[in-house]
Amino acid sequence: MTIKARVTAGRLVVDEPTDLPEGTEVELLALDPGDWLDDADRAALHAALDESEADVAAGRLVDADEVLRELES
Repeated sequence: MTIKARVTAGRLVVDEPTDLPEGTEVELLALDPGDWLDDADRAALHAALDESEADVAAGRLVDADEVLRELES
């Protein structure tokens, strides 16, 4: 279930109907779509970026048109 809220005067204000029982506690998590990685995933991302940078520096490149042609066939 997703509930939207706005911050007004330092308070979270929810103005959405719900069928949750009275007194139900909910946790709200502020979204930061740019940072969902845990430490292991972040390390893997940086390792892949380093490897990619090394491939570019060494000239190990594939033309995008060639890749697209292969995908289409």
